[in-house]
Amino acid sequence: MSKPSPEVYEQGRGMDAHNKVMRDIRAKKDKTYDPHEPTRVWLDEDNTPDGVYQSLTIILNTGGCRWARAGGCTMCGYVSESVEGGSVTHEQLMDQIQVCLDHEDENADEQSGLIKIYTSGSFLDEREVGAESRQAIAETFGDRDRIVVESLPDFVSEEKLEDFTSQGLKTDVAIGLETATDRVRKDCVNKYFAFEDFIAASEEADAAGAGIKAYLLMKPPFLSEPEAVEDMKRSVRRCAEYAHTVSMNPCNVQRYTMVDDLFFRGGYRPPWLWSVAEVLEDTADADAIVVSDPVGHGSERGPHNCGECDDLVQKAIKDFDLRQDPSVFEQVSCECEATWEFVMDEEASFSAPLTR
Repeated sequence: MSKPSPEVYEQGRGMDAHNKVMRDIRAKKDKTYDPHEPTRVWLDEDNTPDGVYQSLTIILNTGGCRWARAGGCTMCGYVSESVEGGSVTHEQLMDQIQVCLDHEDENADEQSGLIKIYTSGSFLDEREVGAESRQAIAETFGDRDRIVVESLPDFVSEEKLEDFTSQGLKTDVAIGLETATDRVRKDCVNKYFAFEDFIAASEEADAAGAGIKAYLLMKPPFLSEPEAVEDMKRSVRRCAEYAHTVSMNPCNVQRYTMVDDLFFRGGYRPPWLWSVAEVLEDTADADAIVVSDPVGHGSERGPHNCGECDDLVQKAIKDFDLRQDPSVFEQVSCECEATWEFVMDEEASFSAPLTR
């Protein structure tokens, strides 16, 4: 892709234009949310440097991502699930944690060794989760083996992470890097930071004795299918230099986003599951655990193939996540692979998407 001129970042263009569009789209939101209830909570299995753990995943309902309130990322609708008013009290956050613990008690035979905590933005942003709440949450889960907390690079500091490492918890910071390509991150995702900021955050984490889990976005808007696949292959390998785990998230169509507007007008198709498999198979030799968890697989608004093979390919992806064995993809096939291969050969950004 060609390099943009400085003018595209002037007022009314580039990021400024993206943010205006995103604010207008999100203004359509009409739902409200209970600050005493988490956005979501579920039990699963996750691969870590210490093996596979039962995991308790928590998405806290906070006042929302600071960047999203300025406009935010083109694909992210999570801020639309945030409470009104821009803040949640310590007591309300701890009520949410108790709901999650109750969910675990009711649905699991034993405590989860791995805790994963996300918000609508950054857990380490003290406008979302204050220092008192962060410390109380660290103490609450101090008897577990490992914890993952989500944050943008800006808010990652040795001091904050020591709240968790001082409990004896193996701690990881999940950073939504989306891509190792700065231009794609800015122009397609509308995320403001650079890859060097990700590196700086990894150094802060390392100083605290914590690790990094990098989150990548497969096929943001304005990329063709083959461009998205190649960007992911490059990004996985580059992230593996700084992160012990790379999680590639195929883009899905969320409400109140620019991607949703493009999708409605026929200008966006979520990635093929064959593309997810291609990246995982190609990067299986990377010096990191590489995983993917396609959300909404098989649906029109989620990563999908033809509808006939979606569940089988999804099952192979989950199998790969746990065993890191690329041979699982040799065991699934479908006639629609020929269509995907045609898309990979012929689709270009100016004519995308070629299929639905």
